[in-house]
Amino acid sequence: MHDLVIRGGMVVDGTGAAPRTADVAIEGDTIVAVGAVPTAGRQEVDADGALVTPGWVDVHTHYDGQATWDPEMAPSAHHGVTTAVMGNCGVGFAPVRPDGHDFLIELMEGVEDIPGTALHEGIDWRWESFGEYLDTLATMRRTLDLGAQVPHAAVRAYVLGERAHEDDLSVDESRQLADVVAAGIREGGLGFSTSRTILHRSQHGYVPGTFAPDEELAVIADALAEVGRGLFQYVSDDRVDGGERAWLHDLSAKGVDVTYSLAQVPGYALAYRDALDGAAAQSARGARITPQVPARPTGMLYGLQSSFHPFMTHPSYRPLWGLPHGELVARFRDPEFRAQLLSEEPQTHNRPAHALATMFHQMYPLGSVPDYEPTRESSAAAVAAATGRRPAEVVYDWLLEDDGMAFLFSPLGSYVDHDHGAIREMLAHPASAAGLGDGGAHCGLICDASFPTYLLTHWARDRTRGERLPVELVVQKQTQATATVYGMTDRGVLDVGMLADVNVIDHDNLVLHAPRMVRDLPAGGKRLLQDVEGYLHTVKAGEVTFVDGEPTGARPGRTLRGTDAGIERT
Repeated sequence: MHDLVIRGGMVVDGTGAAPRTADVAIEGDTIVAVGAVPTAGRQEVDADGALVTPGWVDVHTHYDGQATWDPEMAPSAHHGVTTAVMGNCGVGFAPVRPDGHDFLIELMEGVEDIPGTALHEGIDWRWESFGEYLDTLATMRRTLDLGAQVPHAAVRAYVLGERAHEDDLSVDESRQLADVVAAGIREGGLGFSTSRTILHRSQHGYVPGTFAPDEELAVIADALAEVGRGLFQYVSDDRVDGGERAWLHDLSAKGVDVTYSLAQVPGYALAYRDALDGAAAQSARGARITPQVPARPTGMLYGLQSSFHPFMTHPSYRPLWGLPHGELVARFRDPEFRAQLLSEEPQTHNRPAHALATMFHQMYPLGSVPDYEPTRESSAAAVAAATGRRPAEVVYDWLLEDDGMAFLFSPLGSYVDHDHGAIREMLAHPASAAGLGDGGAHCGLICDASFPTYLLTHWARDRTRGERLPVELVVQKQTQATATVYGMTDRGVLDVGMLADVNVIDHDNLVLHAPRMVRDLPAGGKRLLQDVEGYLHTVKAGEVTFVDGEPTGARPGRTLRGTDAGIERT
């Protein structure tokens, strides 16, 4: 008798193969049969009419703090994620000196919009080295497996202290950084991460390492090559630059696996094609370099509850910061306040913030049924032109809809043509993997941890403004493809001998609801959640963790460590 049998579902196995009707049998934490299973199970799941897929492998999250206090791992676990990788974009919480806690919290709060008060209250610092951080994570069982990367900013703070932001380092200092990175990889880190985007800032300025010279990163990459494992994860504003791509390709040719964030950007609207083709060419030569591409544009959600909206830096708004929502809405409904606020312009020295506040041609109403592929004609700029108003007036009125609970959707990259055409190309390309959902991060501004669900709803079922994608492709892009990025050969495919991570999904009735703001983080910190209906069962390592979206209380998730033999669950 098997421990669990999932019967009669439409199996989409993660390899890209066409769906087929089959049973899946599980014993312990392992799949033992896929096909016709005559033997009964101690527990059986009727999957007739449902999709049966591998559990999602989400390789771009920021649960570095939340993982120390939360075993449920919402919102990602609610969207079928059974494996997550954190420590992306060069930020994280290890290694750390005893006097360096506040600095790393301030970095994470500034870069990833995770409330510092929640991090201060929620994190129980019981580590200094990266290995000790993994040891601490391993003391908690969760709904999903969790791996971590060694973050550049934390390493710089650990080695350089107050000089963490300096970029003119000596050869010896660069080697010290590389030694700490190598130690973290040997202790189980899945890779090294760094950031070169000017969007990543804290109260101290740009993230340490943002302007690090290539020589520093090369020394670190050489250390990864010497260890013989560990991936180089990279985020940058200059992805269109051929020289930078060539540098990353050279890195991968050394034997260091590389993954980076890829988007379509204004002014270089077709450059993503060169990046994808270049990655494919490298793979053909035996190197492994994987562009991570989004399921939809990274979506800034502007609202009166959000961490940012277009009026946030107007002089008349500043005294209102921190007001209870009801009082804020009442002020916005005051005609005199409206006239005053609309007479002002954003007042900030932060050029990216000023640009985001005035990009009215790419601000749209999200709607109660969220629309992430809105038309050009529905933008604030277009509506203003059609109705004889200023764009700021249109935005002001949108913010007051639904008793001030409404959100505006403002795409950040990959929406140059006001549609998802470029994203479809990126997803369909054989060199790419789905990523960039940022689960656990941007708590008050972005809610993209629902990317896995969106791939199934929008791309495989609902899209009307262009071609859809086959369900077997969107499943493969977030299972086998993402698992392969980090060398997780034990998951991402429904096959005999693989880890029993499974989703059973009512695809016909899978519904992604509009985001909502809650205050359930430590110290009452706020975050955006996005509810979903249609995940019938989620199985992690052979145990059912969610039924109809509700947690069962099972906590089979483990902490992942990279080893010479592969990935170890501890």
